[in-house]
Amino acid sequence: MIISASRRTDIPTYYSDWFYNRIKEQYVLVRNPMNAHQVSKIKLSPEVVDCIVFWTKNPKPMIERLDELKDYKYYFQFTLNSYSKDIEENIPSKSCEVIETFKVLSEKIGAEKVIWRYDPILLNSKYTIEYHVNYFDKLASKLKDYTEKCTISFIDFYKNIKNSIGKLNVKCIGNEEKIHIAQELSKIAFGYGLKMDTCAEDLDLKDLNISHAKCIDDKLIERILGYKLNVVKDNNQRLECGCVSSIDIGMYNTCFNGCKYCYANHNANSLIKNHQVYDKTSPLLCSQLSEIDKIKEREIKSLKINQISLFND
Repeated sequence: MIISASRRTDIPTYYSDWFYNRIKEQYVLVRNPMNAHQVSKIKLSPEVVDCIVFWTKNPKPMIERLDELKDYKYYFQFTLNSYSKDIEENIPSKSCEVIETFKVLSEKIGAEKVIWRYDPILLNSKYTIEYHVNYFDKLASKLKDYTEKCTISFIDFYKNIKNSIGKLNVKCIGNEEKIHIAQELSKIAFGYGLKMDTCAEDLDLKDLNISHAKCIDDKLIERILGYKLNVVKDNNQRLECGCVSSIDIGMYNTCFNGCKYCYANHNANSLIKNHQVYDKTSPLLCSQLSEIDKIKEREIKSLKINQISLFND
């Protein structure tokens, strides 16, 4: 089983204490986003968890306790963009803190386990193509020795970001413009020895040597594990998404990063309400069980194939 922690919120930044408690207890409860009173109990023992994929913009609160994950395999999807407070309201200074955190994490766990995400790319009068190219070059020059690749994507205009993004005059990006941006950024990335891929984009950029990403990546996980996996595509994601199946343990409307482009927060009142009941010792993230909740234990098993090491093939 692969655990996603999490597409729905930034667990490393805001809920690392809760996460480490769940690892200690070796189980977690997760509400169904479509039916809140359906609760899944998910085992988190090392015997069944093949890999944990963390999604974050600032994993600093987690780093000093990573030794508590010594029995687990994991990697980080680390988003590091060019935006200021007008777009990413509560992200610490990139130059003063986040870049250094990226380096520290990479030095601790290895560059192959820290995926740099420069996404989503949006354009307006401030964040022009020239702006992105210049800032991307600055970031790539600093991160080149601390990651192996960069994943990019372009903004999706979800219904629930209409209000947050409306005042920023963000423009729609046509395919020709996307190709131009991808070409400019990839030249920079390749110049620094980095690979590049795209997340959930339907553009074919193979002529630019840009592949389609699997953010939940079976090949990377097999490389980390030293075992082959029996996995399938995650059909709960968009058609363009290449991720393999995983179980997400996060909760919507719990992230305080304040990113204007984010689909995971769509109700400010729910965000405040959810955080008010946050208890780092609870099996549920930002929630408490009620009498009408129905808990069902999911059947969880390892995805390793016959426990045969790849290095013995």
